[in-house]
Amino acid sequence: MTAQDIDAVSELEILLFPEDAWPRQAFVDELGQATRHYLVVERQGQIVGYAGLMCVPPTADVQTIGVRPELEGQGIGSELLSRLISEARDRGAADLLLEVREDNPRAQQLYQRFGFRHIHTRPRYYRGGVDALIMQLSLLAEEGV
Repeated sequence: MTAQDIDAVSELEILLFPEDAWPRQAFVDELGQATRHYLVVERQGQIVGYAGLMCVPPTADVQTIGVRPELEGQGIGSELLSRLISEARDRGAADLLLEVREDNPRAQQLYQRFGFRHIHTRPRYYRGGVDALIMQLSLLAEEGV
């Protein structure tokens, strides 16, 4: 992701997460930090997915991940998550964490396929009183260490 992508990503963020959308400035701020890594996926010149990672070893955190609704199920989310996992490992993280809405089973299934496990619940974390499930992937265990 570059500064030129922020407007399109911000529009997609509002479409995907109307209640919890990050403000545009949040993406500007994130791109300016060395501990962050952001990606976009383009199809036919349009951004159709994006993802972000914060990594302060030994822990990394999936900051965000989103895919245009009409393109879900085509492997875009899996590719983004795969690249975030690789980046976290390359930056020396032992664990990768994320938060997911309790009412988003599709995302939970994606994370479970990659080996994330539910380790904690934050009650009423999201607007509307929806719980956040905290999920963890041990990057060391994945490598057999």
